[in-house]
Amino acid sequence: MRGGQGGKGSASFRREPFTPRGGPDGGDGGRGGSVVLKATTDVSDLSVYKTRSRWNAEPGADGAGGRKTGRGGSDILLDVPVGTVVLDEGGELVADLDRPGADAVVAKGGSGGRGNVHFKTSSRRAPDYAEPGFKGDERTLVLDLKLIADVGLVGPPNAGKSSLLSSLTAAKPKVADYPFTTLDPELGVAEAAGGRIVIADIPGLIEGAAKGAGLGLRFLRHVERTRVLVYVLDGSTDDPWADFETVRKEVVHFSPDLAKRPFVVVMNKLDLEATRRLKKRNRRKGVHFISALTGEGLPELMKAVVPALAAAPEVTVPGPIKKTRLHERAARAGLLVEKKDWGFAVSGDRVEHLVERTDLDSEGAVARFQGELDRLGVNAALEAAGVEPGDTVRIADAEFEYQP
Repeated sequence: MRGGQGGKGSASFRREPFTPRGGPDGGDGGRGGSVVLKATTDVSDLSVYKTRSRWNAEPGADGAGGRKTGRGGSDILLDVPVGTVVLDEGGELVADLDRPGADAVVAKGGSGGRGNVHFKTSSRRAPDYAEPGFKGDERTLVLDLKLIADVGLVGPPNAGKSSLLSSLTAAKPKVADYPFTTLDPELGVAEAAGGRIVIADIPGLIEGAAKGAGLGLRFLRHVERTRVLVYVLDGSTDDPWADFETVRKEVVHFSPDLAKRPFVVVMNKLDLEATRRLKKRNRRKGVHFISALTGEGLPELMKAVVPALAAAPEVTVPGPIKKTRLHERAARAGLLVEKKDWGFAVSGDRVEHLVERTDLDSEGAVARFQGELDRLGVNAALEAAGVEPGDTVRIADAEFEYQP
């Protein structure tokens, strides 16, 4: 993502009949456009960002005479699905777009350069230079979509989670009689006494999923946003309770916080004889026996989910990521002069800011720049480091030959 560069300031002078020595009247450059991400329900995935990976906002227009400010560059508004988490290259949180309408400026446009009218003083009445515009932010971001749902259906492969979602909602997930039928999470909306409930069908989990076995990590991260978990088990297997312990263990390993959320245990496939026998000898409380195929037990299941949702806390973004301020400069305290094989490198936030603000093609701007270097103590620091006339001095992207 790249914000637009600010426009150049104008180095213009007033030229009107009968107005001698009109003085400088150069206007400022316009601000560059910014890149803004906005969460919306109109899009459901991030596929557009796979086909296009670079987004540049419009630069600002240059200033003009008559103190005319350049036009500001247009912002780029990019739609992303609700639930998109924006991370920088280091994995730190930039924005969490967890509700419709939430937006974040992820690449701010640069400010415009000041016109020469700002540099007029009593001793410098005709400044013939202006500032170039600032560069906009340029950053590489990772967009990670995590589904936002009230209830997450988790369980081993082929337990009937997709069938249950299809029975409870109008969603049409793929249903088949082999494991890992679902390769991507599916969402559906169910009507209940407490209102509408968004349900997510999370693909099957196997042992070792929390360590990446199968596609476990790809699936488990989508459960992070759900407030209530529904463990869906196949009651016709040899030991469904062992399956429950396996899935439960993977959830605990993936996120202890996730494992503490309210959950409901569902034994599916009551239409089969093996599951009916299990129900007769079951002594565990709170287990719901259902048949996603026939619909038996589904009303009772929804009655149990509603109070669990009412008691569940709101979900925040999990993980050890630390929120950082947008557009934070890598400010170095003070001034640093380092002797290199090729010359001297000068670094520091203020002096680098000065270089970015100076038009080095203008003699007047360079003269002012040299005065500012002396005021900031750069010349004294270079001399203390042993600089000699003719040595190369590099500040940010600018390179000079030192002359006392």
